[in-house]
Amino acid sequence: MKVLVTGSTGHLGEAICRTLKKQETDFIGIDIKEGPMTTIIGSISDRAFVQKAMKGIDYVLHTATLHKPHVATHSKQDFIDVNITGTLNLLEEAKANGAKGFIFTSTTSTFGDILTPAENEPAVWVTEDTVPVPKNIYGVTKTAAEDLCQLFYRNHHLPCIILKTSRFFPEEDDNKKSREAYEDLNLKANEFLHRRVDLEDVVSAHLLAIEKAEVLGFQKYIISATSPFTQAHLADLQGNAPSIIRAIYPEFEALYKAKKWKMFPKIGRVYVNEKARVELDWQPKYDFQYVLNCLKKDLDFRSPITQQIGSKGYHEETFEDGPFPVENN
Repeated sequence: MKVLVTGSTGHLGEAICRTLKKQETDFIGIDIKEGPMTTIIGSISDRAFVQKAMKGIDYVLHTATLHKPHVATHSKQDFIDVNITGTLNLLEEAKANGAKGFIFTSTTSTFGDILTPAENEPAVWVTEDTVPVPKNIYGVTKTAAEDLCQLFYRNHHLPCIILKTSRFFPEEDDNKKSREAYEDLNLKANEFLHRRVDLEDVVSAHLLAIEKAEVLGFQKYIISATSPFTQAHLADLQGNAPSIIRAIYPEFEALYKAKKWKMFPKIGRVYVNEKARVELDWQPKYDFQYVLNCLKKDLDFRSPITQQIGSKGYHEETFEDGPFPVENN
């Protein structure tokens, strides 16, 4: 088996490549930037480059993307070139070369405006059936790329699995109010309740998708840490999240107090990973209970590969007000 990994210099791409190397699986890593796991430098928007890279490939793990941090620094055409044209090039060449499966890394960001309920509404229960309402060019182009994958399965029988990942980046939050209100690890720990996933678990989901692609054909899966919440919690999560969390995890308050951490007063969305756990046999290790267990032992709750990959940033330049500029639309 030979695997093509796009975006091999990025957080996820490098982590996947390191895992494939450890498993002694043959792979090619491509990226526009040099990196320890990148074997060929080039752009997926260049069809000729993709054609050469695809020779002999059995499975494609397509993680390369322009994403939210690039919305304010790149043009809409840049997003179309990379996220849509680049994906189309890969799909075309995967089909032409008889690839057995195509795994596309998408994002929960595609859900867009659906993720922000009004004050008097319950939190949103987000599943694969939730209809996206993209709010920026990132969401629009990732949604379009998902549709291309569906098209290639429908018309050309290329098995395509879409993994809609939640947050796994190690960089600080782009929201200034959040950065000022919470320590960085406090913020990330809280997010494991409803909208974060560890990099190690994201890698395992991608490798399971390879194993099952030919049987599954075309499917979408939300890849996020297993949330403790049920639909019965949704109304109260918007009103008083700490009370619900206290009932589920009686020890959390004392552990947080010892760290001088605090919980979100309200939670507006819950990502549901049940379909991925059932159909992919995915067993994410890192959740809020894992976080609490680490706090009891004064251990870092981040996975070894998360710490190994570290923070890469998204731009060559640095910015005064946050990890990257944010467009307010």
